[in-house]
Amino acid sequence: MYQLAITRDFIARHFLIGGDWGEENREHSHHYKAEILIEGEHLDRHGYLIDIVDLEQAATALIGEFKDRVLNDLEPFRGLNPSLERFARIFWEQLRDRLTLRGVKMTIKLWENDRDWAAFGSSL
Repeated sequence: MYQLAITRDFIARHFLIGGDWGEENREHSHHYKAEILIEGEHLDRHGYLIDIVDLEQAATALIGEFKDRVLNDLEPFRGLNPSLERFARIFWEQLRDRLTLRGVKMTIKLWENDRDWAAFGSSL
């Protein structure tokens, strides 16, 4: 199986809702790292799973929508707890909508610090 991955860093803010998580209930920032992994059995006529430039451009544009923002204020998170798991899925869905992918699996691993991450992936 072929794999292609890129990694990008950004800072965003959030606060957790719906429970008593102490300091996490107050607005705070995380230095996120997004790892985007594309996997597939077949390459296109150019020898690519996906053109890395297309992936980089889509990821950069998407990160621009989260970067230096409060996640709770953004439409995909309205009324929802902006957990790391939920953020990974929203990131995946919005990136999927910016790319033309078929016959591959895309996984987003979203780190909120040097130790903790959540991932979401699915075949396309």
